[in-house]
Amino acid sequence: MPYYHTLGKIPHKRHTQFRKPDGSLYAEQLFSTEGFSNDYSLMYHVYAPTDIIHTDDPYDVKPEIAEEKMLKHRSFEGFNLKPEADFLKSRKAILVNNDCQIALAAPTESMRSYFYKNADADELLFIHEGSGIIHTMYGNIEFGYGDYLIIPRGTIYQIEFKDSNNRLFIVESFSPIRFPHKYLSKYGQLLEHSPYCERDIRPPKDLTTVDEKGDFLILTRKKGRMYGIHYGHHPFDIVGWDGYCYPFAFSMHDFEPITGSVHQPPPVHLTFEGHNFVVCSFCPRLFDYHPQAVPAPYNHSNIDSDELLYYVDGDFMSRKNVTRGMLTLHPGGIPHGPHPGAVERSIGAKETRELAVMVDTFHPLQLTKTALELENPNYTMSWAE
Repeated sequence: MPYYHTLGKIPHKRHTQFRKPDGSLYAEQLFSTEGFSNDYSLMYHVYAPTDIIHTDDPYDVKPEIAEEKMLKHRSFEGFNLKPEADFLKSRKAILVNNDCQIALAAPTESMRSYFYKNADADELLFIHEGSGIIHTMYGNIEFGYGDYLIIPRGTIYQIEFKDSNNRLFIVESFSPIRFPHKYLSKYGQLLEHSPYCERDIRPPKDLTTVDEKGDFLILTRKKGRMYGIHYGHHPFDIVGWDGYCYPFAFSMHDFEPITGSVHQPPPVHLTFEGHNFVVCSFCPRLFDYHPQAVPAPYNHSNIDSDELLYYVDGDFMSRKNVTRGMLTLHPGGIPHGPHPGAVERSIGAKETRELAVMVDTFHPLQLTKTALELENPNYTMSWAE
């Protein structure tokens, strides 16, 4: 999905002999999330990436579904999720379907005793609070408030947080997370009308080859189970790589909003897409400039999609009692729109400073037990005058 990138040392031709200083061969690996038929990268390891020395018994990590079917508006107080030390244990699935899983996390400590690999899903980590470095087999990426981290499935990584105050909104996609097709030329370049360009994409840098043997634990998630796989060498033993499949960061603050003389529909905020869902970024922008414009969004029906909005910061003039980290779920099948009084209040407003992430899914979302624990039960009737 990203543009071509390379780090470290690679041979002149792919699939040819590439030797270490002692004359032995580096181990070449093709890395892709869709076999041999899509974007890929070629990596060159000091040790064979198949060097497994031990495996632990797997354990279940499937989300616990509390409601499979429902048709009413819901709201959840995301910041009521209690912090936990461990990164993986802090990740709590909130809403799920067969295309994606949406989670919240509030880890207080960096990953030190293990590495992680999601063998099921591409990951989008939105950094609401906190900063640090994600260390990957491709190199390092610094991150901070407002960043999206896009991590292709199968990527081995460790996250180092600057301090203990961290809040993440996470989308796990069972299909590749991509730039929207409408933003791309037929050759794959982001077009001029796209709200961001390649300059805004931050690929890995500072590739450091770790030539170290020992016992290295890679916790690997597959089909709702976590497997402890021990390697006989450090997983960041790559001397070089090149290609189009790698993790990257993109800041919500670099998204260029699209505005008009009248209110623009949500697709103008489109940022990423997967199979049967999209991710949008609502960012500070000027309001509509028609002399009789109504800046508040009009009522609309989600007949064929569930709309999930994660509130990040700013003032949301269309909603009442919005808190940071709040999630609202408006399911397909019933209309929703501004809260009472919001339309009149919006008239004459010149701009909004709101920040939010929206996920629209084209198959219904199911609520987990954790979602119910975070729910604000009064939201369903919040349109009452």
